[in-house]
Amino acid sequence: MKTSTFSTSFHQTEERKMKYVIVSGGVVSGLGKGVTISSLGRMLIGCGLRVTSIKIDPYLNVDAGTMSPFEHGEVFVLGDGAESDLDLGNYERFLGINLTADHNITTGKIYREVIARERKGDYLGKTVQVVPHITNEIQDWIERVAQIPVDETGEAADVCLIEVGGTVGDIESSIFFEALRQFQFRVNPENFCLMFVSLVPILSDEQKTKPTQHGVRDLRSLGLSPKVIFCRCPVPLVDPCKNKISAFCHVSPDNVISVHDVNNVYHVPLLLLEQNLHRIIAKELHLEDRMEIENPDMRSWSEMAFRVDGFTESVKIALIGKYTGLQDAYLSVIKSLKHASIACEKKLELVWIEAAMLEDKENADEYESAWSKLKSADGIIVPGGFGNRGFNGKCLAAEYCRKNEKPYLGICLGFQAMVVEYSRNVLGWEDANSAEFDENSAHPVVIFMPEIDKETMGGNMRLGARNTKFTHKHDDGSMSTAQILYGGLDVVSERHRHRYEVNPEKVDEIHNAGLKFVGRDESGERMEVAELPRSEHPFYVGCQYHPEFKSRPLTPSPPFHGLVLAATGQLKGHFENA
Repeated sequence: MKTSTFSTSFHQTEERKMKYVIVSGGVVSGLGKGVTISSLGRMLIGCGLRVTSIKIDPYLNVDAGTMSPFEHGEVFVLGDGAESDLDLGNYERFLGINLTADHNITTGKIYREVIARERKGDYLGKTVQVVPHITNEIQDWIERVAQIPVDETGEAADVCLIEVGGTVGDIESSIFFEALRQFQFRVNPENFCLMFVSLVPILSDEQKTKPTQHGVRDLRSLGLSPKVIFCRCPVPLVDPCKNKISAFCHVSPDNVISVHDVNNVYHVPLLLLEQNLHRIIAKELHLEDRMEIENPDMRSWSEMAFRVDGFTESVKIALIGKYTGLQDAYLSVIKSLKHASIACEKKLELVWIEAAMLEDKENADEYESAWSKLKSADGIIVPGGFGNRGFNGKCLAAEYCRKNEKPYLGICLGFQAMVVEYSRNVLGWEDANSAEFDENSAHPVVIFMPEIDKETMGGNMRLGARNTKFTHKHDDGSMSTAQILYGGLDVVSERHRHRYEVNPEKVDEIHNAGLKFVGRDESGERMEVAELPRSEHPFYVGCQYHPEFKSRPLTPSPPFHGLVLAATGQLKGHFENA
């Protein structure tokens, strides 16, 4: 763990002081702080600024790696292998940046750092207290991480966006607000702009301001006063409501921003721009000479947002998983499917199928419904997951798609399901299985990776960016489907999160039987991509890695793009034009 001892080398020159925009929320959680701050950042990029982003999560967990998807949604894996909050995925997708473990601050990380330093004697015998030691650690961490380059320029950002998780008034977040109260004076008020996201409910056809008033009052009681208030409401905020919030919350009416429902989330940066948020930020942070205020470049983003509104044809993709009751558990997968659908100019119709229902014949109605959904879909995706429940259902789905030429994309466990199904039904290894689910199988085609510790859960997987080499072509000498989708590259870097891998001892038999392992790690020992030749199937592809973590709205992930291209009948034409 890097220490947070702060040195003068981290400071920018007076001319290029880091600017900090902090976004907190009140009233209720789930208002969309992540989307708001990501949209704000996208707008600033359009104004010519470089941005970085930090997420503060007040929970005691060191990271999100051991948390159930039902508790906290998906775990978003960063390039350095960090298991982080899903909001960091929003930042990376919207802003086109690559964040690190340190960009996700948790109470657990802060206390672990301070306690470790106390044990080493770094505090020279002083009594270690929440104030100043914890608050100083938070401030040092923010200043240090804000300077880490996150884009292809390799330079530090102009603006650091900081989201404080939870809501104002939560006990667990109080220490972070105290640290931020102190921080505004450390960096000087002209470099610090606090914003507040609140709910404006509608009762009896009237927009109510009291929740916002109380939220801002709580925030000001902590010594923090917001410069901008974002008001979440189903419809645009009316002027009397804006004026009332302005009067009682000590901000200008122009600084009360309506963040109402829009046709798609990509309109939010444009919505903020329309209300001159870029001018407000330029004034509050003294950025007039560093921003393109009159003509921000949002053309490509705007074209995409409005193009999405005009799609008339749909593509139906069935997602077969274990956590279908909570969409946030598959957030990056859903976003990647949407990115691919946009590239194919189709509306995404997502169908949810509980994997266990595909194997549960005793519940006849749910069983028939699940299979009816699968058969009617244009394409199938089986994403990653853990645990035995529903695995055989995933294998049955892979078998159906293989035999009926239905486009199929398997990710991580979905990739392993392809291998298990093929071994059972083509090679005749009826008891073939993953060692995760049957340690006594005579044909363990998926095994526990030897270097992984079985006793430790957190941060103990094959994690982060790893290279995959496309090592094998099809028998006719043609390039594999996956390699074509990646633009013919010989090596690609994708992010991983797994403990189990295809058994190297079984690879040759499976490969020679027809399921081709066309992508492997740099050692050639670990299987990364498998597919059926195009002469046998239009699109039957699986990957051990998680391509969803690198998909972007304007540059969809190649495997997802391939699935939607195949599902819409465009794949052959795409290959001809490649």
